[in-house]
Amino acid sequence: MNLKDLSYLVALADHRHFSKAAEACFVSQPTLSTQIKKLEEQLEIQLVERNSRQVLLTEVGAAIAARSRLVLQEVENIRVLARSSKEADAGTLKLGVFPTLGPYWLPHVLPRLVSKFPKLSLHLVEEKTEELLAQLSTGALDVAVLAEPVADEHFSHSKLFDESFLLAVPKTHPIAARADVSVMDLADETLMLLTEGHCFRDQALSLCQRSGARENQNFRATSLETLRQMVAAGMGATLLPALATIAPVAANPAIALIPFRAPRPVRSISLYWRNSSARAKFFQQLAPFFGAVPEDALNLP
Repeated sequence: MNLKDLSYLVALADHRHFSKAAEACFVSQPTLSTQIKKLEEQLEIQLVERNSRQVLLTEVGAAIAARSRLVLQEVENIRVLARSSKEADAGTLKLGVFPTLGPYWLPHVLPRLVSKFPKLSLHLVEEKTEELLAQLSTGALDVAVLAEPVADEHFSHSKLFDESFLLAVPKTHPIAARADVSVMDLADETLMLLTEGHCFRDQALSLCQRSGARENQNFRATSLETLRQMVAAGMGATLLPALATIAPVAANPAIALIPFRAPRPVRSISLYWRNSSARAKFFQQLAPFFGAVPEDALNLP
């Protein structure tokens, strides 16, 4: 038994298809199939159920694949630890960020990060929170920028910043000229929100429950940009996170952005990594760079 054979089994568990698993491992299908068969012979058990339609792991095969994933992750940690003892800020950083933050946050932090860590190669993944957590757990990501809370004892985190929410209404809306609003001013509003799976939707729903606002059941957007365009078209009001409303995002003259009075609704953004990561110390050093955003986005007094 060797590490490569374990990686083949993990790939097969992920893809449930010999050709796709072989492609992911950069080997031919016969090579992968042969090595899986040899592993079964060495362990004297059947790991895989083979038929013409699909590939299924046996119960013990799935359990061994799960243990193999942990073994491979620890081996990678050893390699990373060895590299980091020489140059902690070199190599690849696999960073995950969710869609309602990434396009608006990254322009503020990437130039500073590249300048400070020129040897660091950044690999970015933009996915919804649930998928980011899954990839962080398996080692597909090194770190992820997520909205709190994340209830998982296997992760450590460092707080980056609190981002304010703003009320976005058409310029023709009765409250468009107001300097600010309170959360309770939303009691008679019907808000357009994002579709299921976005953490910002959950945060907006929480605010609706506190204020008595209602969700527009006839429309759910897949992005903040769609919400922005619907407001500009006069279709209704919504909530936007502050980073999505400041430069380099262009202002829309058809939209009035109204801040909330204190206590302002915010979302707390943190950097998360696995407790077992060999680069934990370096990730803590990254947090100040990731947390340095314009004051317009913060919950200022």
